Amino acid sequence: RTANNFTIHGLWPEKEDFRLEFCTGVTKFNLFSLKDSIVNDLEKEHHWIQLKFDEQFARNNQPLWSHEYTKHGMCSSNLYDQRAYFLLAMRLKDKFDLLTTFRTHGITPGTKHTFDEIQSAIKTVTNNVVVDLKCV
Repeated sequence: RTANNFTIHGLWPEKEDFRLEFCTGVTKFNLFSLKDSIVNDLEKEHHWIQLKFDEQFARNNQPLWSHEYTKHGMCSSNLYDQRAYFLLAMRLKDKFDLLTTFRTHGITPGTKHTFDEIQSAIKTVTNNVVVDLKCV
């Protein structure tokens, strides 16, 4: 099956090239504080899906979102509340449409390319910002 989208693993704030993690003293993740509309948006189009959990458990608990917000999102709570953090992640994902970017650079599903070729294509839309890229 050919890929038609990418999903999000997380949005990780950094300060001076140092990734911020597990900040304390701020509001913890609360699934119920997110409006149903944003929960639907996060799942719609497979923006930010729970790949490791069955659908019912994931829908009711959102363990990946909880982990990502607790580990990373709380570190940006002075700028983005929980809802804004997730909306920003989705907005950035849509802004940097990787499938179109890859097609533009001749990178298509089923073909082999080096890490450097893929990273170079991504940097053309991120203003030369290097992203954390991993194959899973």
